[in-house]
Amino acid sequence: MTRRLPVYFVVDCSHSMRGEPIQMVSEGIQRMLDDLRGDPYALETVWLSIISFSTGARQDVTLTSILDFRPPVLTAKGRTDMGAGLRLLAECIDREVQPTTETQKGDWKPTAFLLSDGGPSDAWIAAAKDIRARHEQGRLVMLAAGFGPHVHVDKLQRVTPQVLMSESECPESFAHFLTWASLSVSRSVQRGMPEPCASSAEDLPVGFKLHPDAWRVRSQQ
Repeated sequence: MTRRLPVYFVVDCSHSMRGEPIQMVSEGIQRMLDDLRGDPYALETVWLSIISFSTGARQDVTLTSILDFRPPVLTAKGRTDMGAGLRLLAECIDREVQPTTETQKGDWKPTAFLLSDGGPSDAWIAAAKDIRARHEQGRLVMLAAGFGPHVHVDKLQRVTPQVLMSESECPESFAHFLTWASLSVSRSVQRGMPEPCASSAEDLPVGFKLHPDAWRVRSQQ
């Protein structure tokens, strides 16, 4: 069995994302897919899933090889139920990622990217604690990207210490982040260490900075 690298994108599709922002996310996903399909290493290894959250959450695309992946139609409306999105992420990982057993190696450690432009509007703390625990226990690589002036960075930090913040309010920042995400995944696969992360300032996507606390956490690892 070929070991897969499961990659999940958890996308904020709330009302504040309507118009150009959600369009840029959709275009960025297509561009990311094109980039990954051009990498023979990623083509053999990377499997993608899209989870969206607004009023509730849903898995728009189950974990699928990048060869068979078809980008979903994303619509922006409703609340920012980030807790529902994080709970669904945990459920999908538990259901779809193959664990290592005594007789065979399972999938590579899953990676998840959380994209949000605001603060959660539902019960989210328990779900955030679960995801952060998975990250700290080495069972999940979790990165969060905050966009715009209304992002609650302190809440994203409850999900993961790896929080990237957009320095621009321009919708193109979503596309920049997704381009960086595809490059990060490709590089990690080629190194044989599928754990994408922002380990230095040079590794960051255009127009982003890594929250200072993330540097402290990495230096302690």
